[in-house]
Amino acid sequence: MRFVHGITYLAYIGWAIVTGSATIVTRLFRPGQYAQPMIVEVPLRCVTDLEVTMFASSITITPGTLVTAIAAGTSTQPPVLFVHALFEDSEESALEGLYDMESRLLAMTRGRAPTTAASTVTEVEHEEGSP
Repeated sequence: MRFVHGITYLAYIGWAIVTGSATIVTRLFRPGQYAQPMIVEVPLRCVTDLEVTMFASSITITPGTLVTAIAAGTSTQPPVLFVHALFEDSEESALEGLYDMESRLLAMTRGRAPTTAASTVTEVEHEEGSP
């Protein structure tokens, strides 16, 4: 099942690259409407180094977005990414797209996507044998 999610995720990233590139080219020729830059804080459901690295790489490879910083998580706080988004209309729409990407990534790496960051930390602690 993860193989299917992996193929789907790669297709999704490919589509995001194509549409992001088209957005950049289209906005180049619209006077006064090229960019609406913002930096959004994204608390993650990803907890392993591999998941965080893959998610940050996926964001950065997509035209119009760039991971500017990563804050390490603690036992009570999830890791946090700070993402520069160039063409989003609002912080909510930027976060919605990023959480959609993260859910697809987690479906690929875990076979399912957790619903909240707190449930992810609890699941990882349970898998590692922590109380």
